[in-house]
Amino acid sequence: MAEGFPEHIALALDAETRRSADGRSLLGGAPMRLLRFSEAGADAVDRVLAGGPVPTTGPDAQVARRLLDAGMVHPRPGRTPEVTVSVVVPVRDHAVELGALLDELQVPAGTEVVVVDDGTADPTAVPGAVAGRATVLRHDRSLGPGAARDTGWRASSGEVVAFVDADVVPGPGWLDPLLAHLADPAVGIVAPRVRSRPGPSLLERYERHRSPLDLGDREARVVPRGRVSYVPTATVVCRRELLEQLDGFEPGMRVGEDVDLVWRAVESGWTVRYEPAAEVEHRPRADWGALVRQRGAYGSAAAPLDQRHPGSVAPVELNAWSLAAWVLAALGGRTGALAGTGVAIGSSLALAPKLRGRLDRPVRTSLRLAGGGTLQAGAWLGRSVWRAWLPFAVVGSLRSHRMRRATLAAAVVPALLDRRAAGPDPGIDPVRWTLLHALDQAAYCAGVWRGACRCRSARALLPRLSGIPGVTRDSGTGPARG
Repeated sequence: MAEGFPEHIALALDAETRRSADGRSLLGGAPMRLLRFSEAGADAVDRVLAGGPVPTTGPDAQVARRLLDAGMVHPRPGRTPEVTVSVVVPVRDHAVELGALLDELQVPAGTEVVVVDDGTADPTAVPGAVAGRATVLRHDRSLGPGAARDTGWRASSGEVVAFVDADVVPGPGWLDPLLAHLADPAVGIVAPRVRSRPGPSLLERYERHRSPLDLGDREARVVPRGRVSYVPTATVVCRRELLEQLDGFEPGMRVGEDVDLVWRAVESGWTVRYEPAAEVEHRPRADWGALVRQRGAYGSAAAPLDQRHPGSVAPVELNAWSLAAWVLAALGGRTGALAGTGVAIGSSLALAPKLRGRLDRPVRTSLRLAGGGTLQAGAWLGRSVWRAWLPFAVVGSLRSHRMRRATLAAAVVPALLDRRAAGPDPGIDPVRWTLLHALDQAAYCAGVWRGACRCRSARALLPRLSGIPGVTRDSGTGPARG
């Protein structure tokens, strides 16, 4: 986390970042914000986006760091730093998969590999699968994946620790694109894209497109409440310095410990990056029961994470006016639909004065941003009904036909949108896709409620609203000067 800007790194504008015609305003990032520059600042933006390496000091370096921290640009490292790497593999009862991983690990000869057996039932299984290719450490009873990773990295010696789960299948050249980001000393964690391994069964086809470990094909700076808000530790590289500073994983968390580590790293000033140019595959769940248990376990982490990181966990984050528009449209009948449309249009136009003089065509831009945000909010509200508020929806549906229609729409519309995003033909017909999507979301919801009951806190069930000064908790994004 040194000052200045590292050598040999160029920048590329994020695909969704918009720049005004005079070059003095940039709109984008995650969470979205508007940056306004002086003429000298705009010239510096021109230089850092020209395609060459950014200067290490001076105004250009300052502007480059500001844009990187805002998530408006992404780094293009020119060389991979020379660092020593240790690979740490936590495993429990997956000796066959572990052997396959070590066969395909694709790391330089002599790389230190530490396998931590977290209480496998047969004490001879893991050493047999390793067959002398790694150092094996053992917990006599299972302490959880976070504790196993802690045991592994503390016993290793590399400047960088690559955590790889035993049921992962690395892709060709998976490590180098991750290490390249460490040319920036501010970057402490880098993760690849983790895709579910394809297969012919219905479960394998569904997991290929709906795995919660797969964060998509767009690179990102990882921040709480950002477009990519966490990365899983199924495969991830971490600086030893970061692990030592944070004292590793939270020992009391058996699920969500990876999200917690990422958020603590960000809170401590480190940069975390998601790099989908590097790709690994994860073996899908063994059966539908395992999938339901996994989704429920992930949901159960929401409340503990909320306690450790207040304000970073919410089933949905949206503008209060967008919420009002959709509630009116869903529950108010024809009159409510008209009122909701009016609220959506009015809130969109209200943004235009804030953009005037900062962006070109402020009215059109405000309609695109706020209007598009309202449409997106509807999809996220639908998902949240099934991921967090399903008990309320079920009770309401017993008494109201409008609530029944809204609950059904909340199951169908987001599912079909996700199916469309999966590609032209995900290999699952719309009816089965929608049913599986509902099962997936309901299992997660059950976990959220279980975690909330254990923590005796309902905060993880509450939406995060913005848009009404003095009333809502705005995200802090908006116009800024540079």
